[in-house]
Amino acid sequence: MKTLRLRPGKERSLLRRHPWIFEAAVAKGAADAGELVRVQADDGRFLAWAAFSPESKIRARVWSFDEGERIDAAFFRRRVARAVQARSLFDIRSDGVRLVHGEADGLPGLIVDRYGDLLVGQFLSCGAERWKSVLVEALLAETGLAHFFERSDASGREREGLKPVTGWLAGGEGEPTERTIREHDWQLTLDVATGHKTGFYLDQRDSRHRFAELARHRRFRRVLNCYCYTGGFTVAALAGLDAAGALDGAEVVSVDSSLPALERARAHVALNGFESATTRFLDADVNATLRRFIEEGQTFDAIVLDPPKFAPTVAHAERAARAYKDINRLAFKLLQPGGVLLTFSCSGGISADLFHKIVASAGIDAGVDGYISERLGGAPDHPMTIEFPEGEYLKGLVVVRK
Repeated sequence: MKTLRLRPGKERSLLRRHPWIFEAAVAKGAADAGELVRVQADDGRFLAWAAFSPESKIRARVWSFDEGERIDAAFFRRRVARAVQARSLFDIRSDGVRLVHGEADGLPGLIVDRYGDLLVGQFLSCGAERWKSVLVEALLAETGLAHFFERSDASGREREGLKPVTGWLAGGEGEPTERTIREHDWQLTLDVATGHKTGFYLDQRDSRHRFAELARHRRFRRVLNCYCYTGGFTVAALAGLDAAGALDGAEVVSVDSSLPALERARAHVALNGFESATTRFLDADVNATLRRFIEEGQTFDAIVLDPPKFAPTVAHAERAARAYKDINRLAFKLLQPGGVLLTFSCSGGISADLFHKIVASAGIDAGVDGYISERLGGAPDHPMTIEFPEGEYLKGLVVVRK
């Protein structure tokens, strides 16, 4: 058994059961990519069993803190079963569900989403890659499904020294990659081969539902959905307005720089029976569009800002903070008094506290104050655990302009 010995004092995070071991914490020891290592403190005390990553700044990811636990196929079957069964604890109103959420489920580097009868996985660490066949077999057995598609093409995989990989791992012969899922009271489509992440943003499920409730209650007249992707928040707004009998006279404008995403968003509007609603889809840069709307004197009484990841790590936080501040400042200028802004950051490098400060600074620069009426986060099948606060990557604020 290969051993990693840590530098003096570097065992503290592991004693708090944090699952990452950084390169700078290692005094001695190495192994092959994904190989199991015994992690010891400077005085020789056992700390954890972990998977080694020779090229990553996160040099090892913990499988277990139990010295007596055997890390074998049975171990991974138990972890998978526990993760899948845990989803029954949450109120998930969709057949699109995250079944495995990496460290939060004790499976670092593994992301698995279910879209109806299809599983889609991302193997983003050396440990997950080494145990891929066992993990796929366990997931298919636990869910009773036959189809598994791999989307291991995220940037995190490259930081592990792994090449991007996509394609069928099970049941792919002649199988389409398109799926239609139910989410709350509407339907949405995706392509697991070409969509973002594993095909869709399941983490915003509950925030979309909340936006529909706000639209129903507030009866918005003009809605602006920025970085709309395939129109989840657009459909939510229309569903809420329709429930309130307020579609007539309302307008929903959706902006994204991806024409294929906008085409799918337009199709989602029709799929859910809102083709008669007044909607506009703009294939354009969001920043430039916000500035143009300000120059034209346009205003909105609801704006959604759901941008891509500006800061994948803390090292990118300063640059990302400027980008987040700029789009929020522009949005505040477009927001009517009494209007509602839903603003999000999906950047792990931006903490909830920092994001609040960024939005506050944007409001000050725009000469606008507002009430933070709610804080939003990822849906419950994307959990953050007590031992792994870094799992809180998605942060959202609902701001009502004074």
